[in-house]
This record gives sequence, C-alpha cells and structure tokens, in this order.
Amino acid sequence: MPQRHSKNNNDLAFFTYDEKRKLGYGTQKERLGKDSIKPFDACCLCLKPFIDPLCCQKGHVFCKECIFECLLAQKKDIKRKLAAHAAQQKQEKEEENEKAMLRKAREIDAFDQQNHGAVPQYNDRNHAQDKNGFHGANSVKVTSYEEEALRTMKAFWLPSATPEAPVKYEAPSTDTVCPEGREKLKLKSLFPLCFTEEGSDDKASPLNRNFMCPSCKITLTNTVTLVAVSTCGHVYCKKCAYKFIAVDKVCMACDKECKEKNLVCLVKGGTGFAGHGDHLEATDFKHLGSGSGLGLVRPTTKT
Repeated sequence: MPQRHSKNNNDLAFFTYDEKRKLGYGTQKERLGKDSIKPFDACCLCLKPFIDPLCCQKGHVFCKECIFECLLAQKKDIKRKLAAHAAQQKQEKEEENEKAMLRKAREIDAFDQQNHGAVPQYNDRNHAQDKNGFHGANSVKVTSYEEEALRTMKAFWLPSATPEAPVKYEAPSTDTVCPEGREKLKLKSLFPLCFTEEGSDDKASPLNRNFMCPSCKITLTNTVTLVAVSTCGHVYCKKCAYKFIAVDKVCMACDKECKEKNLVCLVKGGTGFAGHGDHLEATDFKHLGSGSGLGLVRPTTKT
C-alpha cells in the first residue's frame, strides 16, 4: 500500500497552506447578493423607493423630502457652529485684553517701585510684615493674579485645581455637502428625474412599479447603466443616451435641446454595508488566534 504519511501528518508545529484555506484563515472574499445591494429606484438616504426624485450633478438620487430635510439640518448645524466660533473668538479677545491690562498694571507698578522705592512700614519692634505685603525697599508686591496662580500650582494634583483644556472651535465651512458623495451641494443644482413607466400611463404603486428606457423600451434594472438628462430629467440607458441624444443633442421624449455635458450617469447599487458599482465583493479578515507574529502555532501530537 502506498505511504500516506504526508497527507495524514498532523504533528507539525505550524499550519499548512491547505489547512489555512479549509479553516477560513486570512482574507475571505464573497460576492454580494441582490439583497445586499440598493435598487436603482431607492433613495440614498431612506433606502426606500423614492418619491419625487431629485438628482445631483454626480448622479446620486434622493427623495425630495429627504434631501430637503438633510440640507436644512446641515444649515442649522453650520449656524450653530458659527455662533460657537464667534463666541469663542469674543472670549479670546476679552482674555487678551484682560492680560494686556494686567501686564500694563504690573509694568506701571514695577516702574514706580524702581523710581521711588518702597518704604517699609512696621507695626512692631520685631520688624513684622506690614499689611501690604512689603518686606523691604527692594521687595515686589505680589498681585492677586499671581497669588491665585501660586495657590493653584501648590495643589496641582487635586482634580478641582487641575485646569481644563478649552474646547477649540474651528471656523466651519458654510457650504452644504451631498450626504452620499461628500461634494459641495446646493439646492439649485438638484434637478428632478422623470422615469418612463411600463404598461400604463397611470402612476403605479411605489412598491410595484417598473421603469423602462423611452428609446429601446428595455426594463431598467441594476444591471443597466442609467443616464439622466439634467435639462428635462428623462432617464435613458447608457447605450441610447450616448448613441442618439449625445449626437442629435435633443431629448427623444420631450424634444428639448440638450448637450453632452447635460448627461449625468446615475450611481447605482450599494448601501452603508455593501459595495457598489463594479466592486460587488465583500472582504473580511479572519484569524485563528493571537500569535507571536511569526505564525500560528499549535501543539504537537505524538502517536
């Protein structure tokens, strides 16, 4: 019988390549299914079938109500940050003025003491300290600001005496951004989309609706690259858009003039937990346990 020692050998101090693959060690890749990808007719914010869709110049589609609420919330947040930044600047300016006044007062006191001198006044024959804190002609009076600093420095280990670092508010940007692409977005740059429904001209339920290309009549799905005309909002498949509309420079659904720069490719697929576009693979790294960095070690067995 042939020797099977090489295949049945399990007393090695490390895992072989085949064993690592069977145990799922390392980077694992898996192609995402249909349930993990956002449909093309879903809003990028609520992930539900869109109602009154609006599209940005980068091809992200939102519900009208969702994107309005998002931009309004961003404006409120910007207003709050601007108020906090203005209050911080005002406080810093007041602190600088106060420090300048204290510094000027100390300079005046030092100038007076240098020119006129400080005459000590004693209350008894033992030359005790007077009430103003002078010890002699060359002594300097300690101000309340310095006394407070010395007092806190003596108890720096106490939590109550530990100074807190002030929160620094940077000057915020006043531009609203797209929640999906993170580029600058203004309300006037959004344009409505007009999808052509299959079968009937009546508006179907948002949950049971199928859209088609107005030119070739194919059903629009995530497998088809969609292109919208920003001047009128009609949506075509990519093949018809660049073969007819880009050449004739007119929309075939409404006969409205347009240019090639008015063609916007719609971004398809992908949620917060899935890839989108052509990258439909999810990757994850798995390890069998903590090692010393030189490899995974298992105990040897003796037979």
